[in-house]
Amino acid sequence: MPFICQLALLVILMVPGMAQAQEDADLDFLANIDEFHDLHRMLRAHLMDEANRLLQERSARISGMSTLNAVAARRKLVRATITESVGGFPERTPLNPHITGAIDRGDYRIEKIVFESQPRFFVTANLYLPKTGSPPYPAILYPLGHEPGGKSYAIWQQMLGSLARRGYVALAWDPLGQEERKQFFDPDWNDSKLFSSTVEHTELGAQCMLVGDAIARYTIWDGIRALDYLLSRPEVDASRVGATGNSGGGTHTTYLAALDDRIKVAAPSCYITSWRVLLDALGPQDGEQVFPGWLKHGMDFPDFIYSFAPKPFLVLSAIRDFFPIGGARESFAEAHRVYEALDNGDKLQKVEVDDGHGYSKPRRQAAYRWFARWLQSQEDDGTEQDAPMARPEELWATPTGQVSTSLQGEDVFSLNLKRYEIVKLNRPALSLDKVRELAAFDPRGGNLNIRTYGTMPRTGYRIEKLTYESEPGILIPALLYVPETKVGKYPAVLYADGEGKKASAEDAERLVRKGFMVMTVDLRGMGETRPTLDAHDDFARYFGDYDSAETAILLGKTLVGMRAADISRAMDLLEARPDVDTSELSGFGKGAAAVAMLHAAALDPRFRKLALEDMLVSYDAMVTHRIHRKMFEQIVPSALKYYDLPDLAGSLAPRPVWIIDAVNPLGQVVPAAQVRSIYHGERGQQIHVGHRSENPDFAF
Repeated sequence: MPFICQLALLVILMVPGMAQAQEDADLDFLANIDEFHDLHRMLRAHLMDEANRLLQERSARISGMSTLNAVAARRKLVRATITESVGGFPERTPLNPHITGAIDRGDYRIEKIVFESQPRFFVTANLYLPKTGSPPYPAILYPLGHEPGGKSYAIWQQMLGSLARRGYVALAWDPLGQEERKQFFDPDWNDSKLFSSTVEHTELGAQCMLVGDAIARYTIWDGIRALDYLLSRPEVDASRVGATGNSGGGTHTTYLAALDDRIKVAAPSCYITSWRVLLDALGPQDGEQVFPGWLKHGMDFPDFIYSFAPKPFLVLSAIRDFFPIGGARESFAEAHRVYEALDNGDKLQKVEVDDGHGYSKPRRQAAYRWFARWLQSQEDDGTEQDAPMARPEELWATPTGQVSTSLQGEDVFSLNLKRYEIVKLNRPALSLDKVRELAAFDPRGGNLNIRTYGTMPRTGYRIEKLTYESEPGILIPALLYVPETKVGKYPAVLYADGEGKKASAEDAERLVRKGFMVMTVDLRGMGETRPTLDAHDDFARYFGDYDSAETAILLGKTLVGMRAADISRAMDLLEARPDVDTSELSGFGKGAAAVAMLHAAALDPRFRKLALEDMLVSYDAMVTHRIHRKMFEQIVPSALKYYDLPDLAGSLAPRPVWIIDAVNPLGQVVPAAQVRSIYHGERGQQIHVGHRSENPDFAF
């Protein structure tokens, strides 16, 4: 052995901490094998493959669409899919509008308005009214994007003022989480607790999904009711209504145009792309831009346009946008072929500008020309005169600048709680078949394609390093702790820790020394297979691997169900070993892996015992606590319509279950007495609740 290697080995042996560090490093055994350098991309690549398969199937289905009847059928399907995906829309109730003030701009007027899109769910808005020409005027519905503030953002004031000067009545309203409608407003901060509207949307979106809704149910309905208000004004010609907005405003321009026949002309800016390109380049955006099951149901961006066809639709794009220009071109080309087949090619057009995200002046000018052509039957040269700017407080429709402090009405959290109470009252008896369907639990059979990567000897046991294939494209790294203290078959514990197999080494060693064979696994997207996340990104800090979790939801899947399938396949592996006692198979789920372990055990009768540590105490807690952190990967859309986590634990009876240090949605340990009250009820005494400090080995 070369001298330098001998010296390095001597140093390691002399310093126990270094030796232990080396042993710990070996537990993530694929990290130093070049073949697996991109293992952290495995989950995303798998989801992309499934998305592309579904999108290709969709393309084949719509390739021959060329008649008005075919477009009408597609429109019906698109609208039904949106409505079902968001959980249906509220009933129309009185708007109860109030004009709370006005600003005179000489050639136009700005009214400050509050209306109720749902009872006591207040919407703050500004209405821009021309003072020249003769009413009734054409009108523009102007949903806003996620730019700073809300309706007072300078570019919105510029464009809305320009529209009013051109003879349009234009209505803009504060989106959820912005300006006067912050859903997590904190008086001490004088701002949102979450600071970002997109984080607000996604925080609320997870809660809504658990009761079978999407946050877009609220944002779209605000837009529909804003249109109701706009058309109630005597100054408006209801036969000449357009819609436009940028980013999140482009999103809602597209949604509303697809759903509401009263909109005659549309011009979304910086939104239209394609899911194929978007997922590859950027991933899903915030909660309001994701409909559960959208890709599973065979939908893509052009489908919004088909739902509007053949009316005039202008795609406004930025070449350097984060909504990829390649996707915009792809979707436009597909939809334009349909418009041309309908002899309406001139009614679907695209304008690209070599700039970045935003409603820049060239796109604004293109919109002016588009609306003038179709709503005013005249030409517009796009000239834009600077509009006077108002300070945010000058445009407030409430005295304090916040609905929550001025009007004390409903917010999405409170409305979702009311939805949940109805859901809970009507929840049917637990059906494990329904659980399987909702979680999309579908473990594949067939060859596990086990590959071994050596053995690490330990005193009294050995650690076998291996991988198995849960399904094509999904490789699960695993460690088998095998006792060497007796001959025969061993009881086995399958251990999944949200931090990965390396984090479970201490528990695994304690259990193997007690005579158990222990298998620790990195479920997909955990441990060595964890995607690289930006620790400074708000979405990573609040939601963990949001991209993978939300993409799975688009596909009609869940990370919970897929990880539960990984667990079930690990049980296949243990069951096939001749040195395992298959009548004594147990499961141990910890942290972010515990919810998946619970689902796996409820749906797989081979588990004889189950311990769950640091697990989310219930889905109920997610919707009854205002804020959650790092729980997004663990949700199953619509779960609370049919079951909660305590129901799953109860379904294991008479198999014993240990609930150890259950946590609330912020990851804080819940007192044992409170957990007992949640989990005992009529479920019998097979559920044991406690703290790790009382019994570190639990059932084992």
